[in-house]
Amino acid sequence: MKTETVTYLKENANSLELNEELLVTKKGKPAYVVQSFSDYEFQQETLALLKLLKLSEKSLDDERLSLDEAFE
Repeated sequence: MKTETVTYLKENANSLELNEELLVTKKGKPAYVVQSFSDYEFQQETLALLKLLKLSEKSLDDERLSLDEAFE
């Protein structure tokens, strides 16, 4: 992950090449992460799938079913 300052981001916002995430610092401390929209979409879809997986595991635990019983 590349690290730059807020000033750099302001000066180069129109010409940024986001091949990887960009960590933007403000007063020497991490402030923002800039990433491509496609990477953001992929991240959101992955989180949604993980949430669904967690909800289904919780549902199985609540019903006290085995995984095999759930798919019968």
